[in-house]
Amino acid sequence: MRDEFFILHRGLPREGPGEPADVAWAAGVVGLAPDAAICDAGCGPGADIEALLAAAPQGHVTAIEGHAPFVDDLRLRWGDHPRVTSRVGDMSRLQGPFDLIWCAGALYFLGVTEGLTAWTGALAPGGAVAFSEPCWFTATPSDAALAFWAEYPGVTDAEGIDARVRAAGYETLATRRVSDAGWEAYYSPMQARIAELRPDADAELRAELDLNVEEIAGWRATRAESGYLLSVVRPR
Repeated sequence: MRDEFFILHRGLPREGPGEPADVAWAAGVVGLAPDAAICDAGCGPGADIEALLAAAPQGHVTAIEGHAPFVDDLRLRWGDHPRVTSRVGDMSRLQGPFDLIWCAGALYFLGVTEGLTAWTGALAPGGAVAFSEPCWFTATPSDAALAFWAEYPGVTDAEGIDARVRAAGYETLATRRVSDAGWEAYYSPMQARIAELRPDADAELRAELDLNVEEIAGWRATRAESGYLLSVVRPR
């Protein structure tokens, strides 16, 4: 069966908002060693691997992704790199030890508390997790903002995310919002792909394209009210 989602997403540079500055910031918070062992959990097509390699110039990145076609895309770029290992796998079953587990916009698949709990045993002594999670930036989100996150009813604010972190036995070291530039790094290439695909799209593909056009417009209209909060956390 044809996958309209992947027709749109195949080859896009990112599968979620983010930018290299996010990785550099997180590495600075934890004092990442040059030879660190890093896991990119839910890595998608590997958009953050270059920044992770730069953050640990003698380190190694193990990239784990459950969707095999994204791993195929990743390997087209990184498959023979001596400091990158990629595999299709379940990110709830990480095998470390890792000095840093990086998870950009994917921890919600497991749940913050559940995912962090599962990852505790995969961390090296002193190891940390950096993850981005949907977050309200206002106490009174508009109907449009609520509609944007309708498929993820678990959105909470920074205090709520921290409570989930603490429930897993971790402490929050620092937080930072993923910038508008990070969101545009995700949505702008998608918008260009939509324009490329639309002239020859059939009804099913047009429906997928329209959903994503609506999503992009929804974020741009409500971006002051919500977004991703990047948290760096460590077991207590």
